[in-house]
Amino acid sequence: MSATPQALPIGINSLQTIVESGMLYVDKTDLAWQLTQVPGRYFLSRPRRFGKSLFVNTLKALFEGNEPLFRGLYIHDHWDWARRHPVIVLDFAAGLADPTLFEQTIREHLEATQRRLGVSCQAKTLAGCFAELIERSHQQHGERVVVLVDEYDKPLLDNIEHPEQAAAVREGLKNLYSVLKATDEHLQFVFMTGVTKFSKVSLFSGLN
Repeated sequence: MSATPQALPIGINSLQTIVESGMLYVDKTDLAWQLTQVPGRYFLSRPRRFGKSLFVNTLKALFEGNEPLFRGLYIHDHWDWARRHPVIVLDFAAGLADPTLFEQTIREHLEATQRRLGVSCQAKTLAGCFAELIERSHQQHGERVVVLVDEYDKPLLDNIEHPEQAAAVREGLKNLYSVLKATDEHLQFVFMTGVTKFSKVSLFSGLN
C-alpha cells in the first residue's frame, strides 16, 4: 500500500501549522543558518506567494528557541537552543489602505509586542516607543533583539495612486526604521521582506 501523500501548505505562513499538520515542508533551514551566523541587516525582495512570510515566521521560531519545530531539519543540530532572543515582528502584509490609521496600526503592533515580551514603554512617539521597546527587551531578556519586518512596502503600494498619502506613509515608516540605526548595540539581527527593491534614496537610506 502506498503512503498517503503529504498535503501542500498552500497559503500557510506558519511553520508550526505545517509541522503539526504533517504538511510537506522543503527544508530551507540551511540557508537560515548561513544567514544568521553574523549579526547584520538583510533585505529580501521577491514577488508575492514566494514564501517570504513563511521564512519570516521560521526565523521568529528559530530565534525564540522553538526547538521541537526543527527536529529532523538541517538547522536542528547546528543551532544553540539554550539562547533565546526577544523578537519584534512588524507585519504589513495586510497593508495600510487608510494612511490616517498609520500611527494607530503601528502602535497596536508595538503594544502587542510589549505584552508578549513583558516590557512596558513610556515614550509618546512611535519612534521613541520602538527604540524603548528594543532597549528594554534587550535588558529584560539578556539577549540582543531580533527585528523582522514582513512586506515593508505594502502600505506604500496600497497608496501608490495617491502621492500625498504615499509620501505621508513613507515619512512615517522612515522615522520608524531610523530607530534601527540608533539602537544598533541592542540588535542581533534585522530581516526585511518586500516586493519592490529600495533605492539609495529611500526610507532605508539612514540604516547604512
